[in-house]
Amino acid sequence: MPSINLPKRIVYVENGIGYGGAIICLRHLVRNLDKERFLPLVITGRGTPQYQDIANEALWQHIPDRHIDSIALRTKAASIEWLAKVPLLKFCINQLIARADDLFNFLPFFIRLLWTSWRFKADLIHANNEPICNRAALLVAKTLNIPCVCHVRGDPNGSHLSPWIYNLPQHFISVSNWVAKSMVEHLSVPREKISVVYDGIALDKLNINANGALFRQRFDVADNAFAVGLVGLLIPWKGQNVFIDAAKLLKGQIPNLKMLIVGGTPDDYLNYELELKQRIINEDLTDTIRFTGHLSEMMEVYKGLDIVVSASTSPEPLGTVVIEAMALACPLIVPNHGGGAEMVQDNETGLIFNTGDADSLAASILKFYQSKQLMDQLARNAQAKALNTFDVQQHATSVAAIYEKLF
Repeated sequence: MPSINLPKRIVYVENGIGYGGAIICLRHLVRNLDKERFLPLVITGRGTPQYQDIANEALWQHIPDRHIDSIALRTKAASIEWLAKVPLLKFCINQLIARADDLFNFLPFFIRLLWTSWRFKADLIHANNEPICNRAALLVAKTLNIPCVCHVRGDPNGSHLSPWIYNLPQHFISVSNWVAKSMVEHLSVPREKISVVYDGIALDKLNINANGALFRQRFDVADNAFAVGLVGLLIPWKGQNVFIDAAKLLKGQIPNLKMLIVGGTPDDYLNYELELKQRIINEDLTDTIRFTGHLSEMMEVYKGLDIVVSASTSPEPLGTVVIEAMALACPLIVPNHGGGAEMVQDNETGLIFNTGDADSLAASILKFYQSKQLMDQLARNAQAKALNTFDVQQHATSVAAIYEKLF
């Protein structure tokens, strides 16, 4: 009898801190896989409605990855002043928190992920984030003796476990050449184990006619206001404080300036959001700065902004914000490091400022404000580059080719 080629079963594991670029790009990939060749199952550690929506386009399962809040415990311990004066006790408490994290968070997630992957008869595990936070997925692949691909979307450094953890995957997908170079230089990952695949978006489905006026009306941004948006999760390294510093510098220079902080706040950083909002009140910036929270209609956001900013203080591998802003012909400003600087050519497809430097960011915003012609030209150049670089079907084809090599 002729053999039947059943689709290969891929388990995707998403353990990010919140609903952001990583899971959005994964959803683009899963939608565009050849379903005759691959059957995807997406497993997420979070289960909010945004994640639940994945079930409308693929098999999806929520396996909680947190039963105790170890990050909050570490933060609480770090805030106890007298504890810092007793190094041995501080060390012991941190070790207790780490072991509690292993016992109550890591171990239950690992066991359920192992059981689910075995029941699903997985042929490959695809970890959608860097190896440290996805060590459970890597160990499940080892236990089941199946290939593992790790999608590295951040700065590959940090933990003393990194050299060991980075030996576990059979192959890495890097979202930029900057990330690939960092893995080779800092962790001695063989270059042949890394494929650079830029994240993809469905360019043909971008709503270039989205009504930006709806976004402006919702957040009280007048038609004659100059709207600058920082888009990204509210976490410290995304640069919200630098953005606020720039707003203070520009407040008296740009009439009707509105600086919008666009993005949701992960549970771990709710106090950070409160600190930012209190800062806005203390520094008399309530008329200039708006917080939007998470927004699902991002096309309206981009079309409603005059300038889009990425201000990350740590190198951004290649944020979804950069890809979407370029594809939608939005004037874009990025810091001079990471994937953004790799993709944006200064004064050709956007403007580049000195990382963490509010004066430099303010100067770039002012440069755009003073020249509508420059804004339009650079935005058109950026869109032309994006249309040739970020096609989601090409992204899916490249990832599928990696799978086939591993099989």
